[in-house]
Amino acid sequence: MASVRTTGAFVAAISMSMVLFSYFLCTYRSKRKTPFSLSKYKNPRNGLIHAVGNTPLIRINSLSEATGCEILGKCEFLNPGGSVKDRVAVKIIEEALESGQLVCGGVVTEGSAGSTAISLATVAPAYGCKCHVVIPDDAAIEKSQILEALGATVERVRPVSITHRDHYVNTARRRALEANELASKSKKSEQIDVKFSEQIDCCMSDGEKKGSIFSSYCNGGFFADQFENLANFRAHYQGTGPEIWEQSGGRLDSFVAAAGTGGTVAGISSFLQEKNPNIKCFLIDPPGSGLFNKVTRGVMYTKEEAEGKRLKNPFDTITEGIGINRLTQNFKMAKLDGAYRGTDKEAVEMSRYLLKNDGLFLGSSSAMNCVGAVRVAQSLGPGHTIVTILCDSGMRHLSKFYDAQYLSEHGLTPTATGLEFLGI
Repeated sequence: MASVRTTGAFVAAISMSMVLFSYFLCTYRSKRKTPFSLSKYKNPRNGLIHAVGNTPLIRINSLSEATGCEILGKCEFLNPGGSVKDRVAVKIIEEALESGQLVCGGVVTEGSAGSTAISLATVAPAYGCKCHVVIPDDAAIEKSQILEALGATVERVRPVSITHRDHYVNTARRRALEANELASKSKKSEQIDVKFSEQIDCCMSDGEKKGSIFSSYCNGGFFADQFENLANFRAHYQGTGPEIWEQSGGRLDSFVAAAGTGGTVAGISSFLQEKNPNIKCFLIDPPGSGLFNKVTRGVMYTKEEAEGKRLKNPFDTITEGIGINRLTQNFKMAKLDGAYRGTDKEAVEMSRYLLKNDGLFLGSSSAMNCVGAVRVAQSLGPGHTIVTILCDSGMRHLSKFYDAQYLSEHGLTPTATGLEFLGI
């Protein structure tokens, strides 16, 4: 009798197991047929624009261990366009659209050494706009190639002083005006007046005519003006700064970065010092830039400006996108406690050190920022937390900053085995 009960119980258990298995199998199959839906996933980002920002803040292990400080890097190279300038591009375009200075179908023009231009070319199509970029012809060639691949019109000009009519920034400003003139003309006629187009054509150099996007209809132009447009500052005051504060839990002692337009260092330093006035903010300045003396002595001057010392290049440095000899509206907003000088050799050595020890493949400005972070660590001493910006990766710096022959020709071949180039 006991044997019968046992057998019955076993059969019942098997039957129940089969029922449950069939139920879960049917449920699984029915779920597989459910169409893909973003709502099933946590916090999906809505398109390219919403993928900009909220980059990770990482500990740079090798530098932290070498200095006894916590050195943290904000990984801006992980933005969709590959650099910190994505934030600026989004902010500039959105504010211009909101104000009516730019309309859908319009052309955004900018004079840039590369990163801002790439960011504008990346995000402009998401807003239904085009992009025309004027870039100095000594910038790494891969930047122009990236811009063209992104669909931007690229105009390369020779490097000259900002006071010169043909400086890349001044040329970009003119291009926006030309686009607006053509748009205004098209409103009066279904076709752009040929005579008017020829008049503009006569005023342009051969280099300017090549690849011009203004020979056809457009909805006007807008000059992004990254150096003076305070949307640049606001992008970091409202975005990058708050992210650093939140990601660090407010536990940081210092922030350091180089400046080109000044928007990054100004926006972040202003926000952080409002949250905690005890946070020390510093500038790291490359060769040929006058900002170090402006911060430390109140005078915008660099030895490269001395008579007979000026080379053809506005900045005598291998680094791109940082260093300047004028005070921009963005930089005026910075809250700085001091400044450090960095050299080209230090930036090159730092880039190789981080690649070897941390797997970080960084661009020239990012490497200079890390030089600044070590300088601050040496000044403050062990036990402090220092944040800097990893602006972009080394992918845009292959033809110069990572080219062995180019470095050899300029006496910049890396030779360090550790951080001895910074006295460590």
